Amino acid sequence: MTIGIDIRVLAKGTRTGIEEYVLNLLPRLLPLDPPAARLPARQDEAGKKIKYKLFYNAFKKVKLDYPWLDLPNVELCEFKIPNRLFFTSARYLGQPKIDKLLKGIDVYFNPHFFVAPVSPECKKVITFHDLSFEHHPQLFSHRKILWQKFLMNTKQEAKKADKIMADSFSTKEDLVNIYKIDPAKIKVVYLGVSKDFKPIREDNSQLKRVRKKYSLPVSLSGGPKPFILYFGTIEPRKNLILLIKAFEALKEKTIWKGFERGVFSDLKLVIAGVKGWLYKDIFKEVEKSKYKKDIIFTGFIEDKDKPYLYNLANLFVYPSFFEGFGFPPLEAMACGVPTIVSNTSSLPEIVGDGAVMIDPYNVDELSFAIRKVLEDKDLRENLIKKGLKQAKKFSWDKTAQEVLRIFLAKP
Repeated sequence: MTIGIDIRVLAKGTRTGIEEYVLNLLPRLLPLDPPAARLPARQDEAGKKIKYKLFYNAFKKVKLDYPWLDLPNVELCEFKIPNRLFFTSARYLGQPKIDKLLKGIDVYFNPHFFVAPVSPECKKVITFHDLSFEHHPQLFSHRKILWQKFLMNTKQEAKKADKIMADSFSTKEDLVNIYKIDPAKIKVVYLGVSKDFKPIREDNSQLKRVRKKYSLPVSLSGGPKPFILYFGTIEPRKNLILLIKAFEALKEKTIWKGFERGVFSDLKLVIAGVKGWLYKDIFKEVEKSKYKKDIIFTGFIEDKDKPYLYNLANLFVYPSFFEGFGFPPLEAMACGVPTIVSNTSSLPEIVGDGAVMIDPYNVDELSFAIRKVLEDKDLRENLIKKGLKQAKKFSWDKTAQEVLRIFLAKP
């Protein structure tokens, strides 16, 4: 069997959720033999390596350098077709057929819903991470909506797919209810959490390095200051304005007759991650805040630094309006950080009882939850314990095996 995998999402060299999905899945999927999928119906494949052809197209793209590219059963197929031209032709003419460009494949796997024509005899598998642009179009730029709904034609792509993998039951329900997709062809395949995300001892020298590198809070004595952490893309969907207002409310309540009292006088808010779209209002909100000196933007975080960043935080808050899965809360929980998330979309399903859930439209509720977690030692310890237990349920090895089962399953 020859499987084609679309890796165009890697062309820009960024590390948002979809890129994380691809870069965590492929190292575990590509080396697997069919027996690893434990699929009795295809025992004729036992002991044989599956061949993978990786479709990597863009006129300008970063050079890939990953160990899995050197596997004997992996072929990187590079093309330089301008993607705008490719998408337009694929959308309106149904050409070029990707399986033909790859010179023959049995299964085509698209880890995103890029428009992708294939021949009728080629099985098409697509992962849908979320339909946030259908639920909250006001949180996206007009350009992004046009791109997602019309040029990518996501509904049509879902209907044409032979099999769909959804990151959560929440996303599966959206595909059924919004796009009217047959639930029988949708399989929920949870994503994983890297083993790099784990509790780190306080005496680890890398913690000090990361604190200095990203200018994280330090007291006059040189010791650490407490901070709340958000990590993710800076864009309206992540609901950062609510977090900023909740932080302000928390700081206000610690001032009495001109005197600052309690641990919150030193408390900082760290917003880590790169700018997405429509981010300007978030920065305007910070600029007009009288606590803007207590709000720190780190910018891009290197992959190797992420586990240390989480471990340095006193609390992780992720008040997103909508998520198809949500890596950051699970990563924080895996690092033993008490976590607060919204009670919407897939987040309750993913965090289970390992995090506090709040209404993403209620500033007072979020402010109270932050105060409660920071002040209540028993609650913090309980959240840490339950969060670690919940995060262990999500494994990239399990994800890869489930994906391979779907590739090998008979139509």
